[in-house]
Amino acid sequence: HARSHLVGALKMGRGWVFQHDNDPKHTARITKEWLCKKHIKVLAWPSQSPDLNPIENLWRELKLRVSQRQPRNLTDLEKICVEEWAKIPPAVCANLVKNYRKRLTSVIANKGYCTKY
Repeated sequence: HARSHLVGALKMGRGWVFQHDNDPKHTARITKEWLCKKHIKVLAWPSQSPDLNPIENLWRELKLRVSQRQPRNLTDLEKICVEEWAKIPPAVCANLVKNYRKRLTSVIANKGYCTKY
């Protein structure tokens, strides 16, 4: 699913740059080759830096919502994930982006070490 969304977004002609967290599955040779073949620019990003990645906060929110609904099987899990993701208000994303400068400043102040984010 992610691949079709990514490729679709790239076809829109808006200077997209792909960012990931350097998880091994994202840096696997096959993934790198696919991104290169599709001419997708990848943003250089430090590994182990969830405090700099707003999506990590959204994942946490989604995990909490999904666990409260206690999916019984894989089909149930997929359905619940889609439903709960749709319920997260756009303002949550906007606030994460708005507060990014504070996160970055905090990381710099801590000389790259963990922050409260």
